[in-house]
Amino acid sequence: MTDPVKITVFRWAGAWGPFRVNIPCGECSLTKDIIQDCIDTDLAGIEVDLDLRDWLTEWWKPLPKGGWHAPIVLVNGKIISQGRALNRGVLTQTVIEAATSETPIEGNHIFGKATCPHCVRAKGYLAQADVPNQYYDVVKDTRALYEMLARVKPIIGPKTPVTVPQIWIDGTYIGGADALKEVLGLAEVVPNPDRGQCSLSPGKGQGHRTPAQSSRQVAG
Repeated sequence: MTDPVKITVFRWAGAWGPFRVNIPCGECSLTKDIIQDCIDTDLAGIEVDLDLRDWLTEWWKPLPKGGWHAPIVLVNGKIISQGRALNRGVLTQTVIEAATSETPIEGNHIFGKATCPHCVRAKGYLAQADVPNQYYDVVKDTRALYEMLARVKPIIGPKTPVTVPQIWIDGTYIGGADALKEVLGLAEVVPNPDRGQCSLSPGKGQGHRTPAQSSRQVAG
């Protein structure tokens, strides 16, 4: 079981010596509301631990991390925002990245977009091989986009541009459509004049391999 992603917020409130703040600032309140709404919607299903703290009472605690201006927001101990109302996109991406790094992917997944011909091709290969899968449109699904980036960047490197589709079979990273076709051992679709339609060629004696067999071959 993985640990929950910890979100810590230092808000403009609390007391220090004779100074006391009873009502948090407006941007601190906005930040708290944004975080809670993200947890309920964008981050639904991800275990999150929200820790609200009063900055004036504990002002020295975020200082070593560079936090000095409330509201200060940290995810797993790293500052992602301070001094202004939180950008929910930054929070969503950071939490998804943190959760993804702790959770290996399982099963068959394809991340793509509707306007990508290679994505259409990859979906066709999976259908042709009768491989059940989960498809994500990363243009329409922000959470899927952040998960794809978090999973593929450590594999391809931070300087390599991320394209689609990005595919995993049996939890093993495959790559794009061409790599998927090779892993599945699919033959080319060629015209068959005797039947007056297209059919699958034998493909050099290769039969269809199961996703599990293919994944073991790639991993091996």
